[in-house]
Order: sequence, then C-alpha cells, then structure tokens
Amino acid sequence: MSVKLTWLGHSAFLIEAGPHRVAIDPFLSGNPSAPCKPADLNPTHIVMTHGHEDHFSDTIDIAKRTGATVYGVYELMGYCSAHGVKHTEPMNPGGKVAAPFGFVALTQAFHSSSFNGVYTGMPAGTVVNVAGKTFYHTGDTALFSDMKLIGEIYKPQVAMICAGDRFTMGPELAARAAEFIQPRVAIPCHWGTWPPLADEAKIRAGFTPAGVEAKIMKPGESMMVG
Repeated sequence: MSVKLTWLGHSAFLIEAGPHRVAIDPFLSGNPSAPCKPADLNPTHIVMTHGHEDHFSDTIDIAKRTGATVYGVYELMGYCSAHGVKHTEPMNPGGKVAAPFGFVALTQAFHSSSFNGVYTGMPAGTVVNVAGKTFYHTGDTALFSDMKLIGEIYKPQVAMICAGDRFTMGPELAARAAEFIQPRVAIPCHWGTWPPLADEAKIRAGFTPAGVEAKIMKPGESMMVG
C-alpha cells in the first residue's frame, strides 16, 4: 500500500494510509507557514517528539476534538491526560509501541522540552511505521553519531530532519545526519517559519547530502511513499 506524507509547515507532518491518519508534532495555529488550521486536521493518532510550543501547542485541542490517541514521552503524556486527553500511549526513548497502523518508536534527541514552564520529559525523535513504510522524524536535535545506528536498525524510507539552525542542526549538519541515516529520501524541516531560522536559500545551498535524495517541500505539499 502506498502511504501519503504531507508537510504541514515547521515540523508538522501528516502520514495517511487507509483509515489511519498519523500526525507528527501538529503545530498549526501559531505557525505562519501552516497550510491549514487545527480544526481542519482530523488525525486518528498523534505522535509527539517533545513539549515545546512550536510542536505541542495544538495537540491537546486536536486530540480532545478527534479522540486521537497520542504517543509520546511519559511526562508529556501525563500532561495530556491531566488536561483532558482520553487516549495516550506513554513511552520513552528506546521503547517501541505497537499501533493499529504499525508501530511508534522513540529515539534520543539532544534538545530540551517544556510547555508553559512545566518540564515535559526528555525530548525525542520518533520512528513511525505506517502500512509497512517507515519514517524517522528527528524531532529537534543536534547531530549525533548514533543516527547511523537508528538508520541501520529501522531502515527508514523517509527521514524528516530538523535543519533550521539556532535551536537545532543547521542545513549542513542536517545533511550530515541524512548521510548517517541513509534513507531513500531526506526532507528538511523546522526551517523558514520565522526569521531566526534558515530560509529556503540557505536550505537549498546547505542541505545537499551525498548519496541521499534531498526533497525540499513546500508547506501543504505531499508525496507518495510506495
């Protein structure tokens, strides 16, 4: 089965296959590059990498409205439950949870994580398998050599790699990450949303991984993964 991947701007993605719609870090209401509003998104499942506002701020409202199950680190899922989310799957980096669409695993990430001044657990990357296709979203992170191991273990077809600089890797280090992971396609994200982040010209100039197809998407653009 082919799987549809859509970039929703910043670090937000939607993966669709059959009856399953899996949103990753669905930050839309404060996202000037978002192609849709939170009310337009109807995921069956949500996967969170960490609690920062530019990843998490719409998650509780979307999950309460749709009944979506939310996957993420233990403390962040506790925050969700305390604020009315009925279905959560608490995890931590290194763990994997079976899901109706495949599985969700969390990986390490070198960053921080809080929401409204509340500590929300370790930051993470995530490996999401949907209908037999595997996607690795790095979350917000610095470059680290164990990305090679993540690539070897999970063999993702697609990697979504933070590349905006300042708060995460910049495009050159993100390209190195793609070379470590060795997906079929690498998509830079977390760029261009606000002026402190790298713009499209910097991304195109710097995100040029050797031996990996680089796909620089526009917000709202989709691709099929067969």
